[in-house]
Amino acid sequence: MLYILVVGGDKRYIHVIETLAKLENNLYLIGFDTVSFDKSNVKHAKLEHMDLSIIDAIILPIAGTDERGQVEIMYANGHFYLTEQILSSTPDHCTIYTGTANDYLQGMCKAAQRSLIRLFDRDDVAIYNSIPTAEGALKIAIEETEETIHNANVCVLGFGRVGKTVARLFHAVGANVYVVARNHADLARVTEMGLTPIKPNRLHKLLADMAICINTIPSLAIDDERLTNMSISTVIIDLASKPGGVDFVATQRRGIKAVHALGLPGKTAPKTAGRIIANILMESLKSEQKHQ
Repeated sequence: MLYILVVGGDKRYIHVIETLAKLENNLYLIGFDTVSFDKSNVKHAKLEHMDLSIIDAIILPIAGTDERGQVEIMYANGHFYLTEQILSSTPDHCTIYTGTANDYLQGMCKAAQRSLIRLFDRDDVAIYNSIPTAEGALKIAIEETEETIHNANVCVLGFGRVGKTVARLFHAVGANVYVVARNHADLARVTEMGLTPIKPNRLHKLLADMAICINTIPSLAIDDERLTNMSISTVIIDLASKPGGVDFVATQRRGIKAVHALGLPGKTAPKTAGRIIANILMESLKSEQKHQ
């Protein structure tokens, strides 16, 4: 039995809480005031009334904190800031769980000498999560275009864990999929999958014919120069985490539709995405217990 503090999170975390509660862990919730749970081991909490010395783990939202330590709160009013003082008030073995972590969160955990586990650093989590991400991208593509995805020219930038799943799904519904990749092995795999491989230096010659461009690269991949070669009717879907890989100021100036599609798993399939997070959390919590 663990004492776990869950701070903020989106709809996925409601399913995480329900799953962890079934294992009879004691859960304390901050940022879920408008959500009710029928388990007696799930309690709404206020930081000022909590005994942090009993907390074995703190679970943060996927994005962790912003650069000031603020945690995203969706189901309550007010703000919550995670501080080094809060972390230092927990036991030495207390572990902090997040999806991703910026420099601020990493530095704070290091200063407080608390373990930080970034769930989305794991290949299995990222691959499982790529499925609802790809389905969400397909949903956006259908809604934002005036033609069928079938037989449309779709360009996927990047062939990592998300790019592979996105390319496979759009190919499965009949799109003509072009994949931009640098690695020779990736280009070979793209060919093996029946898709069209594109080297980055040849992308500008093809952009005018693309109906949809989907970016998965977490750095500037679609800049103003590349936008000059793009049709005004092209729809851009950026799946990269903040700040993304698209020059959104330039797309607006040129009148090209661009969607920064953040947190798609939590929007399109929160139950599935929550189950993925919960399963990995349970596995990680058990592992941490064994090492204490």
